[in-house]
Amino acid sequence: MKARPENYRLYEYGIFTALLLIAMLFCVCAGSVGIPVKDTVKVIINSIFKLPIPEGISQSIIVSVRLPRVLCAALIGACLSLGGGAMQGLLRNPLADGSTLGVASGASLGATISIAFGISIPGIPFGGTMIMAMMFAFLSLIIILSLAYRLDFSLSTNTIILIGVIFTMFTNSIISFIVTFAGQKVKSIMFWTMGSLSGSSYVNALTLIVALAGFGTAIIFCSRELNAFAIGEANARHVGVNVKRVKLLVLISVSALIGVCVSIGGTIGFVGLVIPHMTRMLTGPNHKRLLPASMFFGAIFLMLTDLIGRVIINPLQLPIGVVTSFIGSIVFIYIFFSTRKVN
Repeated sequence: MKARPENYRLYEYGIFTALLLIAMLFCVCAGSVGIPVKDTVKVIINSIFKLPIPEGISQSIIVSVRLPRVLCAALIGACLSLGGGAMQGLLRNPLADGSTLGVASGASLGATISIAFGISIPGIPFGGTMIMAMMFAFLSLIIILSLAYRLDFSLSTNTIILIGVIFTMFTNSIISFIVTFAGQKVKSIMFWTMGSLSGSSYVNALTLIVALAGFGTAIIFCSRELNAFAIGEANARHVGVNVKRVKLLVLISVSALIGVCVSIGGTIGFVGLVIPHMTRMLTGPNHKRLLPASMFFGAIFLMLTDLIGRVIINPLQLPIGVVTSFIGSIVFIYIFFSTRKVN
């Protein structure tokens, strides 16, 4: 039987990119108002090269509303899936994802405080929520790693998971306390915590691109080390892996990605948990193949689930976190039972 190559070939990346672009174009065209593919492509190309737009085509819908939202959905899906795959490999825990550390709940706390107390940045829509979420995400990471380091100098997997779970419960209790006294802003807080990409902008997309290019690249470069973690931290250390350095780099990178995603799209569950498992069934456990593929599949998955949320109860919009949780829970149960049958 022919062995699977360690890295993807150029044509395989071409297939992934083609599938991503097709899904992106479909999601921009579809919605409460359907727009032909030909018109959509013409508007996007003419907008890029600053050419005149033919009359009768909804330029504002395509360029100002749908395209930035679809871009943000794709980038958030890629970030969450990459973070989930990295955390599952690092912690050797199939239930791990990017929110295992508790950073996502910390970012949610920052956003909740911003909404409840009306913290804003003049001229930047949702700027206060985004900045507060990012600040609390990084503050949460510092607190969690400091506590884990004080308890266990080696930063063992069990200690990190335990601290993350406790920190998540603690921040959720504070969020519940704030919501109790939030008055008329409860609806806004609850809608945001369920995940929402409405109001996404090109600035948000650019922020996600920068985060993915920086922290995502750092995670991808740790693929070989994550493969070594599969045989245990002690064995990884014996084959020359600097366990503590790699662990800190991956944890910080994943936490940064999650913090940025939560600050822009709210809490979107199950993407980082389910997509790496689905991808692993197709690519195998090698992180050099798993992580890049997870990014593409996660981007496509979140674009399609966002589209479902936009059209399923039109003219109302369903929070994207509700859709991902519903689909993700069913898919995860299927994966669990199918792998049990194989074993």
